[in-house]
Amino acid sequence: MSRWGRWPFSFRFRYGHAIIAVLILAVVLSAVASIASAHLTRVQYSRLQHMESRHDQLQATWSRLLLEESTWSTPSRIENLARDRLSMHVPDVDNTRVMRP
Repeated sequence: MSRWGRWPFSFRFRYGHAIIAVLILAVVLSAVASIASAHLTRVQYSRLQHMESRHDQLQATWSRLLLEESTWSTPSRIENLARDRLSMHVPDVDNTRVMRP
């Protein structure tokens, strides 16, 4: 009878088989870890791009708000509002006093 005729019964577990099984398992686990790492890297890079885009939008909004604030708070505008709405005026030289400490 040939060797393969008694195959299921003649197969013996040896150290070589155990080492090969462990190495195959290590290769499979390493491949799965590599795939998971690549996926997480892509997800994190996508989040980074989204956050950078949001940062740029917020930066543009902040710049517009600063420009608007500087426009609304110009000294000439404040003086005109004080004169028109509050009936305020710059005092004459005779009506001013200088206080010394």
